[in-house]
Amino acid sequence: MRLAELHPANEKIILGSHHFDADAIIRYARQFDPQPFHVDADAARHSLFGGLCASGWHTCAGWMKTFVAFWSAEYIRLKSAGMVPPELGPSAGFRKLRWFRPVFAGDTITYSVTLLTSRPLASRPGRLINMILCEGENQHGDPVVSFESTVLEFV
Repeated sequence: MRLAELHPANEKIILGSHHFDADAIIRYARQFDPQPFHVDADAARHSLFGGLCASGWHTCAGWMKTFVAFWSAEYIRLKSAGMVPPELGPSAGFRKLRWFRPVFAGDTITYSVTLLTSRPLASRPGRLINMILCEGENQHGDPVVSFESTVLEFV
């Protein structure tokens, strides 16, 4: 089975949600993006954001965590139904990354993925290159992140 057979192009799939609490935002930021509005609630209140917010990279990491959990469950579901799941490989990169608005402490982001295109990889027979749209929106339905990513598929 190929990914495009399982999830046709332009069909948005909800992956799940991730809650961003203050402690997790600070913990992530201290290690990877220690800017004042990510690590200090008081400094964040006086920043252009007006409150403690997650690093954009933390927001993207939330998408990946949610995707891996979704795909792991989907893989098991397909196998238990007697189907052969698509074999996905690593990403060859991403483009068009946009952070639309901050993800504040207390926000819950719902992530989705949409297959845009799937084509044979000319340089590697037996592989496809899939372009996917990765998105996240907050609990109010406002978009917070979007990017396009490539994903290898082994056929």
